[in-house]
Amino acid sequence: MTFDPATLTFDQNGLIPCIAQEAETGEVLMLAWMNAQSVARTLETGRVTYWSRSRQAFWIKGESSGHVQTLVELRLDCDRDCLLALVQQTGPACHTNRLSCFYTAVRDGQETEIMTPLRDA
Repeated sequence: MTFDPATLTFDQNGLIPCIAQEAETGEVLMLAWMNAQSVARTLETGRVTYWSRSRQAFWIKGESSGHVQTLVELRLDCDRDCLLALVQQTGPACHTNRLSCFYTAVRDGQETEIMTPLRDA
């Protein structure tokens, strides 16, 4: 069956959440938003392309930072309202220069930083 991005369930703004996960390690890297066009661009180019809600523009991960996400596989959840992008991540995924955006844990009721920024090379 041929995949058509229009068959996904988008929110009222035409967006769908996409979780990026490192394909090799299983580490959850980030969550961002896609529209039908960014899903199509991602599949066409192999470079993960999101929709920036703040800029109202396409955002090719790593375009300015060099921290590229190369698509390995795109998965749909059972309701077709969330995506999982298995990626090869080059450099940190987070704009804070951490490997993952999920660098804060709640432990014993306290926020705890569990990942520090990477040093510049």
